[in-house]
Amino acid sequence: MRVTVFGSAHPKPGDAGYQEAYQLGRLLAEKGHVVLNGGYVGTMEAVSRGTAEAGGHVIGVTCDDIEKWRNDKPNRWVHEVMHNTDLIGRISGLIRNCDAAIALSGGVGTLAEIALTWNMILLETIPVPCLLLVGESWHNVINAFYDEMPELVPDSVKGYIHFCPTIEDAVAELNNF
Repeated sequence: MRVTVFGSAHPKPGDAGYQEAYQLGRLLAEKGHVVLNGGYVGTMEAVSRGTAEAGGHVIGVTCDDIEKWRNDKPNRWVHEVMHNTDLIGRISGLIRNCDAAIALSGGVGTLAEIALTWNMILLETIPVPCLLLVGESWHNVINAFYDEMPELVPDSVKGYIHFCPTIEDAVAELNNF
């Protein structure tokens, strides 16, 4: 299975978020999954490193926009690069080329990736069977959205997102799809 991992560019080696992403990469590789991610720093580097060190394959989905803005290149644990000219192409590449998506802690970019993945699943424009959000924070964010606009978010829409307390739960949940 090809699994896209979304998350923040901010975690650094030694941070809890970096270690969590590293361990997720290891777990996914040990289960034989190919891992896609944004290819650069933070969560992307950590999940790439964990996957590569466990013998798995990493696809970095990159773009000119980020490389110009942050003067970055793909991290050294990426085995294959899918390069795009812009951010929208990059996000689309992450979403359209996976069988499942997992979101770790993140900011505006991660929220945008979650929202677009969720909407594309609803529109049936992609065959992603599951969108797994790890941690209590995403549970709180999405529930606040549900609470604020209950008439606009029917139960059938809610069923496409699965909340997982831990990365171990998220990896186990992949087996259900």
